[in-house]
Amino acid sequence: MSKDSYHHGDLATALTTAALAMVEQGGPEAVSLRDLAASLGVSRAAPYRHFADRDALLAAVAAVGFDDLNAIYEEALASPGDGRERLYALNRGYFAFATRRPGLHRLMFDYGLLTRERPPQVLIGPADKAYNLLVTAVTEANPGADAKAIRARVVTMWSTVYGFLSLNTGGRFKPFMIAPLTEDEIVEAVMRAATEPAATAPVAQGRPIR
Repeated sequence: MSKDSYHHGDLATALTTAALAMVEQGGPEAVSLRDLAASLGVSRAAPYRHFADRDALLAAVAAVGFDDLNAIYEEALASPGDGRERLYALNRGYFAFATRRPGLHRLMFDYGLLTRERPPQVLIGPADKAYNLLVTAVTEANPGADAKAIRARVVTMWSTVYGFLSLNTGGRFKPFMIAPLTEDEIVEAVMRAATEPAATAPVAQGRPIR
């Protein structure tokens, strides 16, 4: 394809796909608009016709990641078994996604796109859908729990799985800390702990932590 000969929209898709590959291989830091333009055989200015800057492209890539994660969540919610079993499948699916695609996961959850005062518009829909699917799974696994208990359960579950991911990928678990457990046994214990209903009890009105 000759320089800048992409049809309208084709280049945006090609840039997003190529940037996704870069993120998968080396994380968000690996993405360069200049390198992408060169690899696609277009001018350095061409990407800016579709994306205002590098962060706008990364936001589009993160949106693709949330679409993929939402498909995993929807599959888990449609799987056989009761609500607790589906919630376990959802947690397992999220963990597999995060460990199989660490660069993309980091872009989605650790790069700061969603913590800005005004998150990128392209991300809001897919990210909100992911959270709503998570709430749905927790609600179905805890019939009879009120809204306050459901929110507490979502927070504690997310903290358990995401916290374990952060510690594990950061190499914080030394052999003497986990022996004689295997890695599979540790992951299973975390997934089971995240799915347990212990935190669905009424939320206590305790003193605020200062």
